[in-house]
Amino acid sequence: MIEADHGRLKARLRPMRGLKRLASARTVSAGHALVQNLRRGHYEMTADLPAHDRVRVAFDELALSL
Repeated sequence: MIEADHGRLKARLRPMRGLKRLASARTVSAGHALVQNLRRGHYEMTADLPAHDRVRVAFDELALSL
């Protein structure tokens, strides 16, 4: 399962090979994990939605809360 995620993470980081701070790498990694977990339905806010709508609905809800 980890290997399945590794390719997408690597593709995301490749254009940004110059991450200068560990904090930047942590932010990218946390964001990647959040989106993957949303897609898989691990969070209550999107668990009952079809897979192709989960990320969109979650970000719409998060934007309203800000």
